[in-house]
Order: sequence, then C-alpha cells, then structure tokens
Amino acid sequence: PRSLLRPKPVPKSSGALRRKKCEPAVASSLIKKIFSHYAKMPVARDSFQVIEKCSEKYFRQLSNDLEAYSSHAGRKTVEMADLEVLMRRQGLVTDRMPLHVLIERNLPLEYRKLLIPVAMSGNKVIPCK
Repeated sequence: PRSLLRPKPVPKSSGALRRKKCEPAVASSLIKKIFSHYAKMPVARDSFQVIEKCSEKYFRQLSNDLEAYSSHAGRKTVEMADLEVLMRRQGLVTDRMPLHVLIERNLPLEYRKLLIPVAMSGNKVIPCK
C-alpha cells in the first residue's frame, strides 16, 4: 500500500530546452570600431550601448526590407538590385550618386574588387557571375 501512495518521480528536463535561442549579432567591438572611426571624437562608454541597440534595430529592419523586396520579386535570394532599391528609398543612391560611386568612396579596394566588375587582360571579367 505504501508504494501506491508514493508520488511518481518527475523526469528531469534537459538543459537544452531551457536555453533561449541566441540570435546572431554584430560584434560590439566592430560597432565600436566603426562608430569611433566615423565620429572622429571621443565617445562615452555608456553611449556605445545605445549605439549597439540602434545598430541592431537598423540591421534587423534592413534585413526585413531586403527579404520583402526579394519575396516581392518572387525570389528566395537577396540580390544586389534589391539592395540598390533599398538604398534608393533611403536616399543614399540617387541619379547623381550611383551605387558604384558609393562603393568606391566608402569601401576598401579588396571589397571594391568583389562588388564592381572589372575587365582584366585576357578578356576576363572579375568577379564573374
């Protein structure tokens, strides 16, 4: 009769169920480095936390917009044309300031070579599609 009165043992749950999903984020050191490069003046430490939150919201909105543009076009892949449409809507790319000029002004040479097609000797175009 005592075995009937004992409560059944509750199985222990694994720790994986209790963990929250961790979203990928831009490293705070990278945000600090980029912002301090463009600010050109000292920035207080507590202001970097606000900058991190703002940049996280910005990149989340940016990715949602790019996803909407590509799905509207019936694609599952975001292409450079989607990014150009988004930058036009933000006012960064205009008729006087095309995307290639913006890339040349703001990115280092290694990234420019990857984004802007360049004709090389031997009738080769880099980057090839």
